[in-house]
Amino acid sequence: MTDPRQPRLRCPPGATDTHMHFYGPYERFPLAPTSPNAPPPALLPDYRALQARLGLERVVVVQPAGYLCDNRCTLEAVAELGPRARAVVVVPLGTGEAEFERLARAGAVGLRVFLLPGGIFQWQQLPELASMARSVGWHLQLQFNGRLFPEHYDLLECLDCQLVFDHIGRFMDPVPVEHEAFRCLQRLVDKGAYVKLSAPYESSRVGPPGFDDVAPLARALVRQAPERMLWASNWPHPGKAPQDEAALLDLLLDWAPEEADRRRILVDNPARLYRFG
Repeated sequence: MTDPRQPRLRCPPGATDTHMHFYGPYERFPLAPTSPNAPPPALLPDYRALQARLGLERVVVVQPAGYLCDNRCTLEAVAELGPRARAVVVVPLGTGEAEFERLARAGAVGLRVFLLPGGIFQWQQLPELASMARSVGWHLQLQFNGRLFPEHYDLLECLDCQLVFDHIGRFMDPVPVEHEAFRCLQRLVDKGAYVKLSAPYESSRVGPPGFDDVAPLARALVRQAPERMLWASNWPHPGKAPQDEAALLDLLLDWAPEEADRRRILVDNPARLYRFG
């Protein structure tokens, strides 16, 4: 039998994990009291082992909600990972040009807006956040319950900024492809938004191995715009039970059956969005 810890999918050179987090050591980087979860420490040696096992070469470290605007843990890891790493950070409203320049030098390329419990921003603040990101050429990464797309579509459509949506839209509970909320996401993709094909366990009701209530959404998005899809491990899966990352990577064999599309998703699209050379 194939070792279950090894993926069947062989990653091409330059394959990128576009969404993961570091936590700790907690004596140096304690979580905020408002953190929505308290995962065990997730440290650089552990992640490097995961990269090697999956055949990943590049990574985007995303600031966890549990650290609010304290980006030290994220940026220290990016510094140690070197030029094959980028950061998506969280900053308060009103952050000035000098701070953005410092963050950019440290590898930051985007602003995270987490609109689930534990986040610090509200919907009405999105225009100002988008303006901040646009002023420095960054993107805005958004996570919320995808069932809210129709309610906030007009606002999202008017944001003059590159948008990136987490976790296949994170529809809680999953919706069919003909649902208006998913159609709203598709319209935003038509306008240039990226979507991360990641963490189906965050919203699926049926679970592994196939996440059959989420898979149709992922397949539809790949058929629609493979040039704007991304893949991510969401390691260490904060707030959830341990996941089989090899199996999560292998979902691309089903969601994106064409090898050329998988190369776009794993290599070309993240290289363009996150500015890997």
